[in-house]
Amino acid sequence: MTTTPNSAHLAAVAADLAPTGTLRTSINLGNPVLAQGTPDAPAGITVDLAREIGARLALPVELLCFDAARKSFGAMAEGRADLCFLAVDPAREKEVAFTSPYVVIEGVYAVPRDSAISTVEAVDAPGVRIGVKQGSAYDLFLSRSLVHATVVRGEEGVDVFRAEGLEAGAGIRQPMTAYAAAHEDVRLIEGRFMEIRQAVGTTSGRRPETVAFLRDTVEELKTNGFVAASLRRTGQDPALLAPPA
Repeated sequence: MTTTPNSAHLAAVAADLAPTGTLRTSINLGNPVLAQGTPDAPAGITVDLAREIGARLALPVELLCFDAARKSFGAMAEGRADLCFLAVDPAREKEVAFTSPYVVIEGVYAVPRDSAISTVEAVDAPGVRIGVKQGSAYDLFLSRSLVHATVVRGEEGVDVFRAEGLEAGAGIRQPMTAYAAAHEDVRLIEGRFMEIRQAVGTTSGRRPETVAFLRDTVEELKTNGFVAASLRRTGQDPALLAPPA
């Protein structure tokens, strides 16, 4: 059970989370489920969450926009951002204190339409090369979980998949579905190879009270309809809402 924080507690959290007096937030525009628009006018669930957290702490919010998760992560790891929106991953948890997920999305494979590969399991085979976006959650996951197939990294997984004639490409279901619909020579494999649990994060050195505030806030925004409403407003499926922690 959580209690409503008082003003002194919120002030302490604000000072710890945003020592510059501005909540510097890294936004990954490379994931269209989480953020849309341009660096000058970003939108999406991550932008809405950043502004809501800033409002609760009476902090101005600066949105630092990037085109890839690895760059968003780097900004926070290097001290240029206070808050990030990334997929929970063991490689990141060494440096990031995460909340529970606010949305859960799926990682899926695309293959050439005439490929003999028909199942997710069959992708992990000798000679299969999988295109991924460098530093993405699915890059990290596949790099440690594949036994036979190999990962080929690029700025965009589907681009390196096509440019190098790879056997498969990996990505997030929503943009991969759109990609397959726009390219008749590509199809998606039914099923997912992973769940991508998107969460709010800050550096692991923050005070426990600060991390607890973020975790409690995310849980409240999941249960009170904020997250679902934001997803709906920005054209995303509200069913992506993560279950309560």
